Amino acid sequence: MQKEPIIIVGAGPSGLATAACLTRHSTPYVILEREGCFASLWKKYSYDRLHFHLHKQFCELPHMSFPNSYPRFISKHQFISYLDDYVSHFKISPLYRRNVESAEFDKATKKWIVKARNLRSGEVEEFDGRLLAVASGETSNPFTPEIEGLADFPGDVLHSTQFRNGKDFKKQKVLVVGSGNSGMEIALDLENHGAETSLVVRSPLVYGNLTKYGLTRPEEGPFFMKLPYGKYPVVDVGTSKKIKSRDIQVLPGISSIRGNEVVFDNGKTHPFDAIVFCTGFKRSTNVWLKGDDYLLNDDGIPKPSFPNHWKGRNGLYCVGLSRRGLYGAAGDAQNIADDINSLQ
Repeated sequence: MQKEPIIIVGAGPSGLATAACLTRHSTPYVILEREGCFASLWKKYSYDRLHFHLHKQFCELPHMSFPNSYPRFISKHQFISYLDDYVSHFKISPLYRRNVESAEFDKATKKWIVKARNLRSGEVEEFDGRLLAVASGETSNPFTPEIEGLADFPGDVLHSTQFRNGKDFKKQKVLVVGSGNSGMEIALDLENHGAETSLVVRSPLVYGNLTKYGLTRPEEGPFFMKLPYGKYPVVDVGTSKKIKSRDIQVLPGISSIRGNEVVFDNGKTHPFDAIVFCTGFKRSTNVWLKGDDYLLNDDGIPKPSFPNHWKGRNGLYCVGLSRRGLYGAAGDAQNIADDINSLQ
């Protein structure tokens, strides 16, 4: 068993931010990461055209600013470069290919016992620590909804994490399912590469303008689309124009799939060569975090309301799970490090 004062689960931006803040307090820790690199969502599972929709000042991690040469709205490649420098600067060394299978608080020893499978050796390794920081992210496991007939669809079926660009889809009929930020951007990328693109939008489109607040890219993203469940995905100007000109066809929800024909809620059918699901993610904490009935709900979202969402009981913390983006994760990381420092 490896003994560490603090165990961090996840080496995405949230975990890296936590590690950096702890380093500033000279507090030892260990990071367990199931992938073979840090920030795997950015490095391995994001599409080429991805840019931040928020001003860079809202996307920095603690204690290190973006280079002055960076534009206001940075690309994924610039963010990855920044993270590389961040990890190097704070000397962060995650233990890679460790898939956490359980984490449980031992009341007798008052420590967290974390069991992680080493995906290289296949062995289960055990770690114990006074404190546990859940930084596994809001985007742990790609989610594809169950749809009647999907398994028999003859064309390509991808999740947004598998999509890179639209080059291979030229002249194909492609259906994008999901109208959040990734769905809007991927639909535009497909159309720009010559695909006949359709987009599933289950709610009316309501556009507004955020440019005047300086929050979105004026050349590409001044619009948001208001959805009934409170989300405000930013829509590129290009995407909105393509929708309004009907170069991108908007379709209602999917009822079922029959061969290559997709049946929609309005009863109409359309044939497609490929389907890209931009349907988000599920958190993984409900699988491996045991005995917590206070901090996180079954969907891995904090139960306590902001700003008290980051601290649980028995030395349990969460980072970047409050749906407040990188800005929220940075605040969580600093709060946790300061709280831990006060306990020493």
